[in-house]
Amino acid sequence: MARTGHHARGRRDAGGPRSRIWRAAGSLAVGAACAAALVACGGSDGKEVSAFDVKVGDCLTPPSTVKAEISKLTIRPCSEPHTEEAYAIVDYATTDSSGQSTGDIGYPGSDALTTYANSVCAERFAGYVGVPYTDSSLYFTFLLPSARSWQSANDRSVICFATTTGGQSLTGSIKNSKR
Repeated sequence: MARTGHHARGRRDAGGPRSRIWRAAGSLAVGAACAAALVACGGSDGKEVSAFDVKVGDCLTPPSTVKAEISKLTIRPCSEPHTEEAYAIVDYATTDSSGQSTGDIGYPGSDALTTYANSVCAERFAGYVGVPYTDSSLYFTFLLPSARSWQSANDRSVICFATTTGGQSLTGSIKNSKR
């Protein structure tokens, strides 16, 4: 099954300068299913942390209210039911044709960041899950820097999450699970 494109979720939130933009990878139908799963599966159990404190291997259930920008996420033990797991954190970088960094740039915009995130998250998926994304039963979604966090917090990180769709829950880490 081909999984391309992205689907923005929700509305803008006054999350302040340390908020991030939430994007889902997948077809519009998959994106809609992911958004529905977010609403249905959000919970209040777990430890609320800044989106900037998420680490690779953290398991979570996304916020119960769908927002385009978020500043807090609820981390929970991977042994408890959850719908997402962070599997990569990659800084957005621009390079010239020789592969040399072109230095810091202004906010590149949502479209450029989304294109970058789709590429880097698909590329890093197999190294964490143990199978190529195209062979997996899981999907991915990601957090992008917002224009405010880019400017005020020097935020350049894309956070990639493996996720399920519908009402499915994960009950263990997906690292090397070959799912």
